[in-house]
Amino acid sequence: MHITSLPGRFGIGDLGPAAHRFVDFLEAGGLSLWQILPLGATGDGASPYTTTSTFAGNPLLISPDRLHEAGLVTDDDLDAAAVGEGRVDYPAVRERKTALLETAFTNVEQGAFPDLTTAFDAFREKHGEDWLNDYALFAALHEAHDHASWTQWAVPLRDRDPEALRRAREGHARA
Repeated sequence: MHITSLPGRFGIGDLGPAAHRFVDFLEAGGLSLWQILPLGATGDGASPYTTTSTFAGNPLLISPDRLHEAGLVTDDDLDAAAVGEGRVDYPAVRERKTALLETAFTNVEQGAFPDLTTAFDAFREKHGEDWLNDYALFAALHEAHDHASWTQWAVPLRDRDPEALRRAREGHARA
């Protein structure tokens, strides 16, 4: 069972309390493995088999409850992100979770969480040149192009012209 199939008020299963309860359930049943589908960031079709990165995780799997426990978002933020249970409405989930993640990031960026800032900086240092910087730019450009395929972007970006990429990095530095 994929993590997205877990129940929860945020419209999609995530790596929060429901996942931990499911692991406890498996353990109580004598099971020691949970076979899951890929966990990568998905494209617009939301299939775990069509990821946009080999390395980047799916931000929809980040637990709003865990963000709240860490003090990164408020009760009101959680209420605004709630979608309800049932079939996954990917556009609604993506919109609300993205807004929640942006709130959490803004709170970290404002300096109230120095331990997280240090951990994030270390992660960027470790993975930036390998894949993170390119993926972050791709994600920002994908959003800026209304989720159009990279093959439909302007030729300099599509063909990874160094000057076009430099300008794009500058223009999307925070994204």
